[in-house]
Amino acid sequence: MQKPLVSILIPFKDTEAYLPECIESILQQDYPFWEVLAIDDASSDDSYDLVHRFALKDSRIRLLKNQGSGIIAALRTAYDNCHGELITRMDSDDIMTLDKIGTMVNLLLQKGMGHLAVGQVAYFSYRGISNGYARYEKWLNELTAKGSNYTEIYKECVIPSPCWMAFREDLNRCGAFEPDRYPEDYDLTFRFYENKLECIPCSKVLHHWRDYDDRTSRTSEHYAANYFLDIKLHYFLKLDYEANRPLVVWGAGNKGKTIAKRLLAKNISFEWICDNPKKINKDIYGKKLQHFQVLNQLENPQNIITVANEKEQEAIKTFFKGLDRTPMNDYFFFC
Repeated sequence: MQKPLVSILIPFKDTEAYLPECIESILQQDYPFWEVLAIDDASSDDSYDLVHRFALKDSRIRLLKNQGSGIIAALRTAYDNCHGELITRMDSDDIMTLDKIGTMVNLLLQKGMGHLAVGQVAYFSYRGISNGYARYEKWLNELTAKGSNYTEIYKECVIPSPCWMAFREDLNRCGAFEPDRYPEDYDLTFRFYENKLECIPCSKVLHHWRDYDDRTSRTSEHYAANYFLDIKLHYFLKLDYEANRPLVVWGAGNKGKTIAKRLLAKNISFEWICDNPKKINKDIYGKKLQHFQVLNQLENPQNIITVANEKEQEAIKTFFKGLDRTPMNDYFFFC
């Protein structure tokens, strides 16, 4: 049986320090049927020449210039020029485990169309990993182990951008890299969710994710908190919001205020609640904050939770359980 070709899409810009390790990890894969589409997004260092030297040695590596500007345009350039039946992304500063491509191919071939192969990730850094990244890694891997990634999709991006693989037809059905919406990986994750691509459970670390001060997700404005909130609200209103049910926003911190402001701008009616005595009955943006016990009086509301404290989140879950409410139907954690 002919093994499917995997197209590995790699946008890069000024990552000459990391590209050799990245490409070597691909060359060493135990699955040999792949092609790399390496797209230079106007690098000012030696990245282009470095990849060119690899391409001269291995015809599976194809080097192109970005036909636009930025990572989304680079992904489009790669996708427009690739030939694989299966598609995956790779970050130019990261490292694959030796069995990454083969493992994901086997998962997809076992499950078939309508599925998304995902793998566990491990952060690494010369200075050690911060507590925040360690918690994100643990949370993400626990979801991936069960294939339950979408159950907490409104919290954070539940599909690691460089560690998924899909059939080309499924990716096309999801709109591939067409939208100009950042963060592009989170937007694509929501479109996987929208089109019901089922995540295949995976208990193996397949990708080593490098952290350093000037990585794009740390420095680009496109990965600021307000962009994430805008995507969450956009897809909530499109996919899970039921206009015939009362809508409630729980929390009046920065995220709660941002969500409230966005809803007011869209003329969407909502109740605003909290459990902070100092804020109850306070007027913000013309809306009066109410005590959360008002939920006992509302008929079948949907709730956006913007409370970030983990202990308070557990208390909120217990409260909703007492009301016989269920996550991803009656309440949605946005942080």
